[in-house]
Amino acid sequence: MAGNFDEIAAQALEEGRTYLMEHESKRILMDVGLETTGAHLASSADDAVRIANQLGYPVVLKVLSKEVIHKSDAGGVRLNLQGAEAVRSAYHEMEKIFRERGMIGVSVQRMASPGIEVIIGVTRDPTFGPVLMFGLGGVFVEILRDVSFRSIPISEEDAESMIREIRGYPLLRGYRGISGDIDAIKSILLRVSDLVEKHSIIKEMDLNPVFVYPMGYTIADARIILDSSSPSPAAMHPQSAGDLKGLFYPQSIAVIGASNTKGKLGWNVFYNLLTHGYRGRLYPVNPNAAEVQGVKAYPSIRDVPEPVDVAVVLVPAGMTPQVVQDCCAAGVKYIVVESAGFAELGDEGKRIEREILSIVRRHGCRLLGPNCSGIINTNCGVVESIGVVDELNRGNVGLIAQAGVYAAGYLWGLRKVLDFGIIATIGNKLDLNETDMLEAIGMDENIDVVCMYLEDVKGGRRFIDVAREVSKRKPIVVLKTGRTEAGKKAVSSHTASLAGNDQIYSAVFKQAGLIRARDNDHMFALARAFSKQPLPINDGVFVISYAGSLGVAAADAIVMNGMRLAELSPDLKEELRSVLPKYVSGMNPVDFTFDQTPDQVRRTIEIAVKSEDVGSFIVIIQTEMLGAYIDTLRSIDYRGRPILAVVASKEFVIEDTIKMERAGIPVYSTPEQAAEVLGAMWMYRKERR
Repeated sequence: MAGNFDEIAAQALEEGRTYLMEHESKRILMDVGLETTGAHLASSADDAVRIANQLGYPVVLKVLSKEVIHKSDAGGVRLNLQGAEAVRSAYHEMEKIFRERGMIGVSVQRMASPGIEVIIGVTRDPTFGPVLMFGLGGVFVEILRDVSFRSIPISEEDAESMIREIRGYPLLRGYRGISGDIDAIKSILLRVSDLVEKHSIIKEMDLNPVFVYPMGYTIADARIILDSSSPSPAAMHPQSAGDLKGLFYPQSIAVIGASNTKGKLGWNVFYNLLTHGYRGRLYPVNPNAAEVQGVKAYPSIRDVPEPVDVAVVLVPAGMTPQVVQDCCAAGVKYIVVESAGFAELGDEGKRIEREILSIVRRHGCRLLGPNCSGIINTNCGVVESIGVVDELNRGNVGLIAQAGVYAAGYLWGLRKVLDFGIIATIGNKLDLNETDMLEAIGMDENIDVVCMYLEDVKGGRRFIDVAREVSKRKPIVVLKTGRTEAGKKAVSSHTASLAGNDQIYSAVFKQAGLIRARDNDHMFALARAFSKQPLPINDGVFVISYAGSLGVAAADAIVMNGMRLAELSPDLKEELRSVLPKYVSGMNPVDFTFDQTPDQVRRTIEIAVKSEDVGSFIVIIQTEMLGAYIDTLRSIDYRGRPILAVVASKEFVIEDTIKMERAGIPVYSTPEQAAEVLGAMWMYRKERR
């Protein structure tokens, strides 16, 4: 197989073309065991008739040209030819049209029997490398764009989910006597993935149409486009950054640019380290001060008498290369450049970045930033933020943010209801990037859930590999901005035209087991639940409400998010009736009306929790009575089940909302929000099994 591919690809490139003609493409596909309609080269009308007679009618003729990629659009396809004269006539017509366009002949192939039409393709994404696409053909792909994507290589589970997630899946499964061989489709997807993984020179591929039958399939048309500059598989899998424990748990920190002037960034960073309980050694570096904030200062990092694990750099961009050189020479392991004025400002900044990167690579140091806000680790009192940070509680939430100001802005308010363990800001990610941070935080036993704010991803294939491993141990919630595209470059294949950048990000996140958030509110709504509550033990939800309309809204939202209302056994229903007022008829949702009391809710939960069908709880509370519920809900034994509270207009009772959150029970404004979060928690549990 490899021999044929290499031979065909080498011949094409030698002729100065990257486009493989249909007969070449199908030969490659058949070599890996894929079924096609064939593609027999005929260089004359007589050849075409002879081949057609051997195949049997009807047949199809397609132009073979080194210049014509889109044969149908150019008028280079003749279908359902029923005899020799029709074949001869079709050949001569094509010859007239394409003689001056590199025509070498035609492809003669049997006419495929009708079936369910699907499209399978490959495109190369600049971030994630080769990406596989699947969808139904015809109107489904042309108008509805009903397609799914996964990064190559794929697993059997990936292939299965690609097929199931398209809207046209019910047609494949069987509808009004029509069905498709799903196992056959999985086989095509896996074989194409394997082919592309072995041959990184493949840039794009279209198998369109592929006719799928109740048993089997046939590939009617194929197109492969090469790119000899495509990166090798090894280049798509950069190496791990290794153990970064010294960055997150340093024994000593130097702040280069530490200041005695309140309001300066150098003052802020050093003040944060002094006031947040950091117990390691601190070394302010400032050539113009004997002391900084009461601590002995040093003129240069080279003058610090003891080893330094982390150097936080706060000097102008133009001075940074020399400072980085000094840090490396002094044996500093990790350099955090919080200064701005680099690539984000243009060519000169990019030049400085290249110089810095050359220095750290030469010395084997690791660098975070530039243009970041450093690391916060509440587990050891490390607070390198450029903004003054008030008191922080030790927490179990990790946050990786590309923008330092983003992290600082949200930290101010969120710290009241969400306890962060580690916040890592990566800035321009000149050296260390989001994947390095995720790998390190993913191994940290103090962190139970990871949030990521990303503008882009560097080293996409490694990101998938690391994220997939981390998500097996703890949930990862990702907010990816830049979801719209201002424009699109011209592309050669149908697959590439369908592969929007954001669509690929969504597919990759799903493939790696990540939970994609719509916006900041959604991300932190998920983080509050994952960090404070256990996962649902099953998909059954028990709802308690003071208003029937809110209970109905919860029931609808629960079903829409892949869960269901739990069912109590007859014995438990009878027990529940003993605590319900006579005017309450429903058993789930339970509607206590506006007379609902904390004790009623407690007694109801203590009965419902005995049911194995109840996997989680949503409790809808009167806004003005929220404070009365805090101690009651905190004291209940939920037997490993999560509980989420719903309080309409909770912002008007913010103090009680904060107290409830501090009691470990997340509070949401609507039943729909709570049900969506619960659905994400249940889906994560199911997929992690």
